[in-house]
Amino acid sequence: MAEASENGLTTLHIMKTKPATREHTTTRHPILIDTRKQVMEYFDLKRKVFDIPLDWSAATEFYKSVWTILISIPLGKTRSYGEIARELGDINKSRAVGLANGRNPIAIIVPCHRVIGSDGSLTGYAGGMEMKYKLLKLENPGHWVQQGNLF
Repeated sequence: MAEASENGLTTLHIMKTKPATREHTTTRHPILIDTRKQVMEYFDLKRKVFDIPLDWSAATEFYKSVWTILISIPLGKTRSYGEIARELGDINKSRAVGLANGRNPIAIIVPCHRVIGSDGSLTGYAGGMEMKYKLLKLENPGHWVQQGNLF
């Protein structure tokens, strides 16, 4: 599901199943057309960076600062909540970073799936842990091997 304003993409949620069908006039919105194209390129491993305008006008300044850092995490790399809090100048804001990460309305493009625990473990993801693992494995297949899959 995706939504856009005149200023940019406001929402992108990757759905496990197709919605029950209703054709929105907004699906003809130029930003949504470009979003669909770029996300498909990402899943086809033909795109590493998105260039879609984003509209975060409804978000707090703190959320915007966290999401800006998320966008800077390169494809195939991860950061911990603590690393992001440190980058914001206050290691004690790790939980607030987690909250902002969890409230990210623009999945994939603002890559909240690239945030992991300080011990390297996978932590919560609005799309589910299986989806988070699949996205990380798509971006860095050599790193994200599940135990037991070696033989």
